[in-house]
Amino acid sequence: MEQLLDVRDLRVYFESHGSLPLRAVDGVSFSVERGRTLGIVGESGCGKSVACLSILRLVQSPPGIYAGGEIIFDGQDTLKMTNHELRVLRGARISMIFQEPMAALNPVFTVGQQLCEAIRLHQQLSKPETKALAMDLLRQVRVPDAERVFSSYAYSLSGGLRQRILIAMALSCKPDLLIADEPTTALDVTIQSKIMALLRKLRAETGMAVILVSHDLSLVSESADDIMVMYSGKVCEYAGVDEIVKNPLHPYTLGLIDSRPSGTERGGRLQAIPGAVPSLKDRPEGCPFHTRCNQAAAICRSEIPPAVVMSGGHMVSCWLFSG
Repeated sequence: MEQLLDVRDLRVYFESHGSLPLRAVDGVSFSVERGRTLGIVGESGCGKSVACLSILRLVQSPPGIYAGGEIIFDGQDTLKMTNHELRVLRGARISMIFQEPMAALNPVFTVGQQLCEAIRLHQQLSKPETKALAMDLLRQVRVPDAERVFSSYAYSLSGGLRQRILIAMALSCKPDLLIADEPTTALDVTIQSKIMALLRKLRAETGMAVILVSHDLSLVSESADDIMVMYSGKVCEYAGVDEIVKNPLHPYTLGLIDSRPSGTERGGRLQAIPGAVPSLKDRPEGCPFHTRCNQAAAICRSEIPPAVVMSGGHMVSCWLFSG
């Protein structure tokens, strides 16, 4: 398949008064092909959202610093684009569904006003044509009573409806790439399932590529073609979804699988990963996961493991496979 996005050795740091810059994304590489879904998984604080915001240059600078790497979208490096080129790109060819729908929607404008504005930014349509397209988008994402919702304010709607509205906005210009950053946060399990089914259906219908960001490996594994596991700003494992789920290599990936309710299918009891993701100010030397790893050796505490590509293109960054 044709490669749409190629992120190469991306480094995004944040200024820190009186100390070295904080390395939120530290040498991350991944790619997305047209029509495929890449899942990015990891606990909060792993750098998932910063990596995705960087694709559209949405990390505010300062304090953010694009310290290195390339983000090649359809042959162009977004890190070298002018502000005008970025405005044309955002929303039209790359759209993003942000984590919190209530924060992403303006409470003083109706849903219809905001949806129509998103359409008018990139398409030369009359007011009647704009409204007709907006109504069609609401129906496309299965919003019940679309006329009422069109005239409503976001605060009067449920979380599931707000999320569908954001999806409608993201799809308004038929993007080549949709970035969904925790699209089911704070939604109950039934609504989560419906939102994910909707995203899969829309991808199949439109042929767009999708980046799906979540801390929930189970949720991602149902929709993704490939999965990248991040920890403390780095990629620790990257492979096809079946390889990740059936043959996880990195101890962190094993921990994520065993700490989910369905993870017990591998045998044994439900397990929690001890400790927490280190803060950017207190990142340990060596492999960043060694402080929580029950297989850590002396070398793990002093040296960062290189990325090793195993059979079938399964990439892992762990001294267990680099010795």
